[in-house]
Amino acid sequence: MNQFRDDLIHAGLAALYYTGTHHLLRPIFGGVGAIFTMHHVRPPNRSEFRPNRHLEITPNFLRSMLLHLRSHGIDIITLDEMHRRLREGDFSRRFACFTFDDGYRDNRDFALPVMREFDAPFTVYAVSDFAEGIGKLWWITLEKVIAKASELEVAIDGVARRIDVHAPAAKQIAFERLRRWLRCLPGDQDICREMAALCALHGVDETAVSRDLCMSWDELKSLADDPLVTIGAHTITHCNLAKQTEANASREIAISRSRIEDALKRPVEHFAYPYGDRTAAAAREFALARNAGLKTAVTTRPGMIFTKSADHPTALPRVSLNGNYQYLRVLPVLTSGAATAVWNGFRRVDAA
Repeated sequence: MNQFRDDLIHAGLAALYYTGTHHLLRPIFGGVGAIFTMHHVRPPNRSEFRPNRHLEITPNFLRSMLLHLRSHGIDIITLDEMHRRLREGDFSRRFACFTFDDGYRDNRDFALPVMREFDAPFTVYAVSDFAEGIGKLWWITLEKVIAKASELEVAIDGVARRIDVHAPAAKQIAFERLRRWLRCLPGDQDICREMAALCALHGVDETAVSRDLCMSWDELKSLADDPLVTIGAHTITHCNLAKQTEANASREIAISRSRIEDALKRPVEHFAYPYGDRTAAAAREFALARNAGLKTAVTTRPGMIFTKSADHPTALPRVSLNGNYQYLRVLPVLTSGAATAVWNGFRRVDAA
Protein backbone atom coordinates (compact mmCIF):
# COMPACT_ATOMS: atom_id res chain seq x y z
CA MET A 1 0.00 0.00 0.00
CA ASN A 2 2.78 2.42 0.91
CA GLN A 3 4.63 1.66 -2.33
CA PHE A 4 1.43 2.30 -4.29
CA ARG A 5 0.94 5.62 -2.48
CA ASP A 6 4.57 6.61 -3.13
CA ASP A 7 4.25 5.73 -6.81
CA LEU A 8 1.06 7.79 -7.01
CA ILE A 9 2.74 10.80 -5.38
CA HIS A 10 5.75 10.45 -7.70
CA ALA A 11 3.41 10.43 -10.68
CA GLY A 12 1.44 13.41 -9.39
CA LEU A 13 4.56 15.50 -8.76
CA ALA A 14 5.92 14.64 -12.19
CA ALA A 15 2.61 15.53 -13.85
CA LEU A 16 2.48 18.91 -12.13
CA TYR A 17 6.04 19.64 -13.23
CA TYR A 18 6.03 18.40 -16.84
CA THR A 19 2.65 19.90 -17.69
CA GLY A 20 3.67 23.23 -16.19
CA THR A 21 0.55 23.22 -14.02
CA HIS A 22 2.61 24.39 -11.07
CA HIS A 23 3.27 27.67 -12.89
CA LEU A 24 -0.47 28.21 -13.35
CA LEU A 25 -1.31 27.38 -9.74
CA ARG A 26 1.48 29.41 -8.10
CA PRO A 27 -0.34 32.80 -8.17
CA ILE A 28 -3.41 31.22 -6.56
CA PHE A 29 -1.95 28.66 -4.17
CA GLY A 30 1.65 29.80 -3.61
CA GLY A 31 0.57 31.89 -0.65
CA VAL A 32 2.89 34.31 1.11
CA GLY A 33 5.35 31.68 2.25
CA ALA A 34 6.00 28.17 3.47
CA ILE A 35 7.29 26.37 6.54
CA PHE A 36 9.41 23.38 5.54
CA THR A 37 9.61 20.38 7.84
CA MET A 38 12.45 17.87 8.13
CA HIS A 39 13.72 15.31 10.61
CA HIS A 40 17.10 13.85 9.69
CA VAL A 41 19.72 15.42 7.41
CA ARG A 42 22.58 13.03 6.72
CA PRO A 43 24.57 11.35 3.94
CA PRO A 44 22.71 8.78 1.84
CA ASN A 45 22.21 5.31 3.31
CA ARG A 46 22.16 2.44 0.81
CA SER A 47 20.69 -0.18 3.15
CA GLU A 48 17.91 -2.24 1.58
CA PHE A 49 15.70 -2.03 4.65
CA ARG A 50 15.06 1.64 5.49
CA PRO A 51 11.38 1.99 6.40
CA ASN A 52 11.92 5.44 7.91
CA ARG A 53 13.77 6.79 4.89
CA HIS A 54 11.01 9.33 4.26
CA LEU A 55 12.24 11.10 7.40
CA GLU A 56 15.74 11.75 6.08
CA ILE A 57 17.14 13.94 3.34
CA THR A 58 20.72 14.43 2.22
CA PRO A 59 22.74 17.60 2.79
CA ASN A 60 22.87 18.05 -0.99
CA PHE A 61 19.08 18.02 -1.30
CA LEU A 62 18.81 20.59 1.49
CA ARG A 63 21.43 22.69 -0.31
CA SER A 64 19.45 22.42 -3.56
CA MET A 65 16.30 23.71 -1.87
CA LEU A 66 18.16 26.64 -0.35
CA LEU A 67 19.70 27.48 -3.74
CA HIS A 68 16.26 27.30 -5.36
CA LEU A 69 14.74 29.67 -2.79
CA ARG A 70 17.59 32.16 -3.02
CA SER A 71 17.48 32.15 -6.83
CA HIS A 72 13.77 33.04 -6.72
CA GLY A 73 14.21 35.90 -4.26
CA ILE A 74 12.40 34.15 -1.42
CA ASP A 75 13.41 35.35 2.06
CA ILE A 76 14.58 32.65 4.49
CA ILE A 77 13.47 33.90 7.88
CA THR A 78 13.00 32.92 11.51
CA LEU A 79 9.65 31.91 12.98
CA ASP A 80 9.71 35.12 15.01
CA GLU A 81 9.99 37.14 11.80
CA MET A 82 7.23 35.08 10.17
CA HIS A 83 5.03 35.73 13.19
CA ARG A 84 5.73 39.47 12.90
CA ARG A 85 4.87 39.49 9.19
CA LEU A 86 1.61 37.66 9.80
CA ARG A 87 0.67 39.90 12.71
CA GLU A 88 1.50 43.15 10.87
CA GLY A 89 0.28 42.06 7.43
CA ASP A 90 3.74 42.50 5.93
CA PHE A 91 3.45 40.39 2.77
CA SER A 92 5.63 42.37 0.36
CA ARG A 93 8.02 39.42 -0.10
CA ARG A 94 7.50 35.68 -0.04
CA PHE A 95 9.30 33.79 2.70
CA ALA A 96 10.39 30.33 3.82
CA CYS A 97 11.03 28.96 7.30
CA PHE A 98 12.98 25.77 8.00
CA THR A 99 12.07 23.48 10.89
CA PHE A 100 13.53 20.21 12.16
CA ASP A 101 11.57 17.91 14.47
CA ASP A 102 12.77 15.85 17.47
CA GLY A 103 16.28 17.21 18.06
CA TYR A 104 18.49 14.77 16.15
CA ARG A 105 22.26 15.17 16.36
CA ASP A 106 22.55 15.09 12.57
CA ASN A 107 20.73 18.46 12.49
CA ARG A 108 23.86 19.90 14.08
CA ASP A 109 26.40 17.76 12.23
CA PHE A 110 25.00 17.93 8.68
CA ALA A 111 22.19 20.50 8.46
CA LEU A 112 23.87 23.34 10.33
CA PRO A 113 26.92 23.57 8.00
CA VAL A 114 24.61 23.79 4.98
CA MET A 115 22.39 26.40 6.61
CA ARG A 116 25.49 28.42 7.47
CA GLU A 117 26.50 28.45 3.79
CA PHE A 118 23.34 30.44 3.10
CA ASP A 119 23.13 32.35 6.37
CA ALA A 120 19.73 30.67 6.72
CA PRO A 121 18.01 30.54 10.12
CA PHE A 122 16.13 27.45 11.27
CA THR A 123 14.25 25.99 14.24
CA VAL A 124 14.81 22.69 16.01
CA TYR A 125 11.81 21.37 17.94
CA ALA A 126 13.23 19.39 20.87
CA VAL A 127 11.52 16.58 22.78
CA SER A 128 12.65 17.02 26.38
CA ASP A 129 12.79 13.28 27.20
CA PHE A 130 14.98 12.73 24.13
CA ALA A 131 17.37 15.43 25.35
CA GLU A 132 17.47 13.73 28.73
CA GLY A 133 18.33 10.37 27.13
CA ILE A 134 15.24 8.60 28.43
CA GLY A 135 12.87 9.07 25.50
CA LYS A 136 11.56 6.33 23.26
CA LEU A 137 11.59 6.77 19.50
CA TRP A 138 9.39 3.75 18.92
CA TRP A 139 9.31 4.02 15.11
CA ILE A 140 13.11 3.87 14.93
CA THR A 141 13.26 1.18 17.61
CA LEU A 142 10.76 -0.89 15.62
CA GLU A 143 13.06 -0.61 12.60
CA LYS A 144 16.00 -1.82 14.70
CA VAL A 145 14.02 -4.77 16.09
CA ILE A 146 12.91 -5.91 12.63
CA ALA A 147 16.36 -5.36 11.11
CA LYS A 148 17.88 -7.63 13.78
CA ALA A 149 15.26 -10.39 13.69
CA SER A 150 14.53 -13.18 11.25
CA GLU A 151 11.15 -13.87 12.85
CA LEU A 152 8.91 -11.83 15.11
CA GLU A 153 6.53 -13.04 17.79
CA VAL A 154 3.87 -10.47 18.57
CA ALA A 155 0.31 -10.48 19.87
CA ILE A 156 -1.84 -8.29 17.63
CA ASP A 157 -5.35 -7.66 18.92
CA GLY A 158 -4.86 -10.45 21.44
CA VAL A 159 -3.85 -13.03 18.82
CA ALA A 160 -0.28 -14.37 18.95
CA ARG A 161 1.37 -14.19 15.54
CA ARG A 162 4.67 -15.24 14.04
CA ILE A 163 5.89 -12.95 11.29
CA ASP A 164 8.69 -13.95 8.94
CA VAL A 165 11.13 -11.06 8.48
CA HIS A 166 14.21 -12.77 7.03
CA ALA A 167 14.26 -10.82 3.73
CA PRO A 168 14.23 -7.03 3.19
CA ALA A 169 10.85 -7.12 1.43
CA ALA A 170 9.31 -9.12 4.27
CA LYS A 171 10.83 -6.73 6.80
CA GLN A 172 9.28 -3.76 5.00
CA ILE A 173 5.83 -5.37 4.95
CA ALA A 174 6.11 -6.27 8.63
CA PHE A 175 7.20 -2.76 9.56
CA GLU A 176 4.23 -1.13 7.83
CA ARG A 177 1.84 -3.62 9.37
CA LEU A 178 3.18 -3.12 12.91
CA ARG A 179 3.52 0.64 12.55
CA ARG A 180 -0.15 0.95 11.57
CA TRP A 181 -1.17 -1.32 14.45
CA LEU A 182 0.86 0.62 17.00
CA ARG A 183 -0.42 4.01 15.79
CA CYS A 184 -4.00 2.75 16.19
CA LEU A 185 -3.58 1.58 19.80
CA PRO A 186 -5.67 3.54 22.31
CA GLY A 187 -2.81 5.40 23.97
CA ASP A 188 0.92 6.00 24.04
CA GLN A 189 1.24 3.76 27.09
CA ASP A 190 -0.02 0.89 24.93
CA ILE A 191 2.68 1.58 22.33
CA CYS A 192 5.28 1.64 25.13
CA ARG A 193 4.05 -1.68 26.50
CA GLU A 194 4.11 -3.47 23.14
CA MET A 195 7.49 -2.02 22.15
CA ALA A 196 8.99 -2.97 25.53
CA ALA A 197 7.89 -6.56 24.97
CA LEU A 198 9.39 -6.64 21.46
CA CYS A 199 12.65 -5.08 22.65
CA ALA A 200 12.98 -7.53 25.54
CA LEU A 201 12.38 -10.47 23.23
CA HIS A 202 14.92 -9.32 20.64
CA GLY A 203 17.56 -7.71 22.83
CA VAL A 204 17.17 -4.07 21.78
CA ASP A 205 17.80 -1.25 24.28
CA GLU A 206 15.05 1.22 23.40
CA THR A 207 16.36 4.10 25.53
CA ALA A 208 19.78 3.82 23.86
CA VAL A 209 18.13 4.90 20.59
CA SER A 210 17.44 8.44 21.80
CA ARG A 211 20.89 8.71 23.39
CA ASP A 212 22.52 7.61 20.14
CA LEU A 213 20.50 9.85 17.82
CA CYS A 214 19.34 12.90 19.76
CA MET A 215 21.22 15.87 21.17
CA SER A 216 21.65 16.10 24.93
CA TRP A 217 20.85 19.27 26.85
CA ASP A 218 24.51 20.33 26.65
CA GLU A 219 24.52 19.79 22.89
CA LEU A 220 21.25 21.68 22.46
CA LYS A 221 22.58 24.54 24.56
CA SER A 222 25.68 24.77 22.38
CA LEU A 223 23.55 24.65 19.23
CA ALA A 224 21.18 27.31 20.57
CA ASP A 225 24.13 29.67 20.97
CA ASP A 226 24.39 29.86 17.18
CA PRO A 227 22.57 33.00 16.00
CA LEU A 228 20.90 31.04 13.20
CA VAL A 229 19.20 28.60 15.58
CA THR A 230 15.90 28.77 17.45
CA ILE A 231 14.87 25.95 19.78
CA GLY A 232 11.17 25.14 20.00
CA ALA A 233 9.23 22.60 22.07
CA HIS A 234 7.86 19.26 20.87
CA THR A 235 6.31 17.85 24.11
CA ILE A 236 7.95 15.86 26.91
CA THR A 237 7.54 12.36 25.46
CA HIS A 238 6.56 12.81 21.78
CA CYS A 239 3.05 11.62 22.57
CA ASN A 240 -0.08 11.95 20.47
CA LEU A 241 -1.69 14.91 22.22
CA ALA A 242 -5.14 14.15 20.86
CA LYS A 243 -5.11 10.83 22.76
CA GLN A 244 -4.29 12.54 26.07
CA THR A 245 -6.70 14.03 28.55
CA GLU A 246 -6.84 17.79 28.31
CA ALA A 247 -4.86 18.07 31.55
CA ASN A 248 -2.13 15.73 30.31
CA ALA A 249 -1.94 17.43 26.93
CA SER A 250 -1.58 20.83 28.62
CA ARG A 251 1.14 19.38 30.84
CA GLU A 252 3.05 17.97 27.86
CA ILE A 253 3.07 21.40 26.24
CA ALA A 254 3.84 23.44 29.36
CA ILE A 255 6.48 21.25 30.97
CA SER A 256 8.33 20.51 27.73
CA ARG A 257 8.56 24.25 27.22
CA SER A 258 9.69 25.01 30.79
CA ARG A 259 12.31 22.23 30.75
CA ILE A 260 13.88 23.66 27.61
CA GLU A 261 13.79 27.18 29.02
CA ASP A 262 15.43 26.00 32.25
CA ALA A 263 18.13 24.04 30.42
CA LEU A 264 18.94 26.61 27.74
CA LYS A 265 18.22 29.82 29.67
CA ARG A 266 16.20 31.35 26.86
CA PRO A 267 12.48 31.71 26.10
CA VAL A 268 10.63 29.09 24.06
CA GLU A 269 7.81 30.56 22.01
CA HIS A 270 7.27 28.04 19.21
CA PHE A 271 5.84 24.51 19.30
CA ALA A 272 5.37 21.51 17.02
CA TYR A 273 2.67 18.87 17.55
CA PRO A 274 4.09 15.31 17.52
CA TYR A 275 2.84 13.42 14.45
CA GLY A 276 0.95 16.62 13.65
CA ASP A 277 -1.75 15.17 11.40
CA ARG A 278 -5.51 15.35 11.95
CA THR A 279 -5.43 12.38 14.33
CA ALA A 280 -2.88 14.12 16.57
CA ALA A 281 -3.63 17.85 16.41
CA ALA A 282 -6.99 19.52 15.94
CA ALA A 283 -9.12 22.28 17.45
CA ARG A 284 -8.56 21.31 21.11
CA GLU A 285 -4.78 21.11 20.71
CA PHE A 286 -4.69 24.37 18.76
CA ALA A 287 -6.55 26.06 21.63
CA LEU A 288 -4.21 24.57 24.24
CA ALA A 289 -1.18 25.95 22.42
CA ARG A 290 -2.87 29.32 22.04
CA ASN A 291 -3.83 29.41 25.73
CA ALA A 292 -0.24 28.54 26.67
CA GLY A 293 0.80 31.83 25.09
CA LEU A 294 2.89 30.34 22.30
CA LYS A 295 3.53 32.55 19.31
CA THR A 296 3.20 29.71 16.79
CA ALA A 297 2.51 25.99 16.68
CA VAL A 298 2.97 23.85 13.58
CA THR A 299 1.25 20.74 12.32
CA THR A 300 2.24 18.29 9.61
CA ARG A 301 -0.90 19.09 7.63
CA PRO A 302 0.44 19.95 4.17
CA GLY A 303 -0.04 23.52 3.06
CA MET A 304 1.40 26.93 2.33
CA ILE A 305 1.08 30.01 4.52
CA PHE A 306 -1.60 32.47 3.38
CA THR A 307 -2.64 35.86 4.71
CA LYS A 308 -5.55 34.15 6.51
CA SER A 309 -3.02 32.01 8.40
CA ALA A 310 -2.55 35.06 10.64
CA ASP A 311 -5.88 34.10 12.23
CA HIS A 312 -4.57 30.62 13.11
CA PRO A 313 -0.97 30.93 14.36
CA THR A 314 -1.21 27.72 16.41
CA ALA A 315 -2.55 25.65 13.49
CA LEU A 316 0.08 26.31 10.85
CA PRO A 317 0.66 23.82 8.02
CA ARG A 318 4.07 22.78 6.72
CA VAL A 319 5.59 21.42 3.54
CA SER A 320 7.53 18.20 4.02
CA LEU A 321 10.94 17.75 2.46
CA ASN A 322 10.40 14.02 2.12
CA GLY A 323 13.26 11.59 1.68
CA ASN A 324 11.29 9.61 -0.87
CA TYR A 325 11.18 12.53 -3.31
CA GLN A 326 14.67 14.00 -3.48
CA TYR A 327 14.98 15.22 -7.04
CA LEU A 328 15.38 18.71 -8.42
CA ARG A 329 12.11 18.96 -10.33
CA VAL A 330 10.15 18.61 -7.08
CA LEU A 331 11.52 21.93 -5.78
CA PRO A 332 9.52 24.35 -7.99
CA VAL A 333 6.42 22.20 -7.50
CA LEU A 334 6.72 22.35 -3.71
CA THR A 335 7.36 26.09 -3.60
CA SER A 336 4.50 26.81 -6.01
CA GLY A 337 1.92 25.39 -3.61
CA ALA A 338 0.56 23.18 -6.40
CA ALA A 339 1.25 19.87 -4.65
CA THR A 340 -0.31 20.90 -1.34
CA ALA A 341 -3.28 22.48 -3.16
CA VAL A 342 -4.04 19.19 -4.90
CA TRP A 343 -3.57 17.28 -1.64
CA ASN A 344 -5.95 19.63 0.22
CA GLY A 345 -8.67 19.62 -2.41
CA PHE A 346 -7.68 23.19 -3.33
CA ARG A 347 -8.49 24.59 0.12
CA ARG A 348 -6.10 27.33 1.20
CA VAL A 349 -6.40 27.21 5.00
CA ASP A 350 -7.19 24.05 6.96
CA ALA A 351 -7.26 24.92 10.66
CA ALA A 352 -10.31 23.04 11.94
